[in-house]
Amino acid sequence: MHLLCQDRHAFALDWVDAAGDWDGGALEVNARRSPVRCTVYRPDIGDLLPVYVADRYEGIEARPFPRCSDEEVERYVERNVAAVREVAERTAPDVALANHLVMGPAILARALGGDAGVPYAVKVHGSALEYTVKPHPRFLPWAREGVAGARGILVGSRHTAESLWATLADDGVRRRTRLGPPGVDVGTFGPREPAEAAAGLAGLRRRLAAPVPPQDAGETSAFSRDAAEAAAALAAVDPQGGERLVGYVGKLLVAKGVDLLVAAWPLVIAQVGAARLVVVGFGAYREALGRLVAALGAGDLETARSLAAEGRALEGGPPGGLAHLLAFLDGLEGERRERYLRAAAGLGEQVTFTGRLEHAELADVLPALEVLAVTSTFPEAFGMVAAEAAACGVLPVSAGHSGLAEVSRVLGAGLDPRAREWLSFPVDDRAVQALADRLAGWLEAPPDLRDDTRRRLVATARDRYSWEGVARGVIDAAQGRLDGLQVPTR
Repeated sequence: MHLLCQDRHAFALDWVDAAGDWDGGALEVNARRSPVRCTVYRPDIGDLLPVYVADRYEGIEARPFPRCSDEEVERYVERNVAAVREVAERTAPDVALANHLVMGPAILARALGGDAGVPYAVKVHGSALEYTVKPHPRFLPWAREGVAGARGILVGSRHTAESLWATLADDGVRRRTRLGPPGVDVGTFGPREPAEAAAGLAGLRRRLAAPVPPQDAGETSAFSRDAAEAAAALAAVDPQGGERLVGYVGKLLVAKGVDLLVAAWPLVIAQVGAARLVVVGFGAYREALGRLVAALGAGDLETARSLAAEGRALEGGPPGGLAHLLAFLDGLEGERRERYLRAAAGLGEQVTFTGRLEHAELADVLPALEVLAVTSTFPEAFGMVAAEAAACGVLPVSAGHSGLAEVSRVLGAGLDPRAREWLSFPVDDRAVQALADRLAGWLEAPPDLRDDTRRRLVATARDRYSWEGVARGVIDAAQGRLDGLQVPTR
């Protein structure tokens, strides 16, 4: 496998055998072991990295695509084209895969066409489609250029397929679109007995707290994080300490609906008693989310309302209030309000923010949880973290829309109707209460129902989302063998 990306520390990933870059003016590849099965290359794109969502990256300016000029986008594309073309000439790949609707497919179309003749597939995810191409039609020519030469187009859900078809309005795209969900490493993400789960989490804490040897300094991911701070946060998380553990994993953005989960947490506490919410992730809404937790914990509903009214502006976006959170706060009156404030007292002690963790590290976190909340209010192409949680025997409670709802339907097949109901909650003005009811319902469920549900979730995740099946689908799509791949259906 030859992977081109902007990760500056590829050797921090165990599965990378060699890494290459053009920092010296020409491609130089260094291998750390043989045989080399996976090589990661970092193209020289200059000092600008166009991104779908505003964020900060190490050593480079990350700027959302809409804020880049056409000339800047073309320069980014052409520098990647040169890198892909050189790697293809050196390695003669059999097939290729471009992730996202822009700019990967356009890069492959230019680099692998003509004499190269390498067939490729495109995997469309929600972020490029929903954040960049749909709201900003000037990116449509790049999107159309990229998919035109693709043998197959993969989507994670019918929702994404319909969004793609409506955006590109191309019957040829519709005919080549097939279902291609992301894969779960079921060998890594799997259920654990309570003692084993506790040991895994303790081991992760030790690794995070360990000082970085001088020779390894800087060998982190392309995103900065404070490992010692993460270790300190996880010290409060004890799977065998008597607290019920509920988690969230994802970006801390308004669109991810984490505000709904924070607001729902006192309702969960009121129903089940001692419980801890473990929030894993980073993002532009992190500071405002901490302020929301503090306001609710102090019983300061006016500040909480103010934060909800400011909404997206608090993460640097355009003004726009959090309507569902505001509806919940405005509905707190009389005795209901007093019960909520009593349950919310000291909320900051019941919510743990770990910051960013590596994906592999989640395999030591998820099995320690009882339930995972997937709360995005924005359309999602797929529910990847929900599938990984299910593979660990953790119930994923997901927002009832887009690709999240489709994953919930797959996971819910064959479950007891009560458990099936807990998998999904409506995103509307009743969302906070609905989410709390489902989290508490699962935590209070009879042991036999919980055990049966866990077994079925693990089996379904292994059957539907294992890497082996996903890899076969990618290869078939790239080669144009589409008859054996599933057409996205409702």
